[in-house]
Amino acid sequence: MYLKLPPPALLLITIGDMYLLSIYWPIWTFSFWGQSMMALVCCLCGTLVGLAGIVSFAKVRTTVNPHNPHKASSLVTSGIYRFSRNPMYLGLVLLLIAAFLYLSTFSSLVMIPLFIFYMNNFQIGPEEDVLEALFGDEYRQYCEQVRRWC
Repeated sequence: MYLKLPPPALLLITIGDMYLLSIYWPIWTFSFWGQSMMALVCCLCGTLVGLAGIVSFAKVRTTVNPHNPHKASSLVTSGIYRFSRNPMYLGLVLLLIAAFLYLSTFSSLVMIPLFIFYMNNFQIGPEEDVLEALFGDEYRQYCEQVRRWC
């Protein structure tokens, strides 16, 4: 089963849920020196990591559309893909961490593991099945060498 919602849309929904939790269930609010800067750094890193993944796909002219992994024309293993099999999704998680820091409530933190669980089971898992069918041993060897997230 494939995710019917594009991951960027899921990101926005998750951030919205985090916001609602911070307003209606503001458990364990926090504040510390440099918090805004740390949120900004996470946001910038998430954006850069995600863009690096997109650029790597563009260089080999393969699809970045998560709804059509069967249309992949190349297995991307260079660039940022040497360190993570899913840098675009890792970038989204870094954006969620930035939102958590910005919202300053631990209640919003609960959404990050839920996002990761959902992505692992309904997006990444099915994508990996398709990539293994397309690229076989080359993909299996890549999976042994590079972690799913980082």
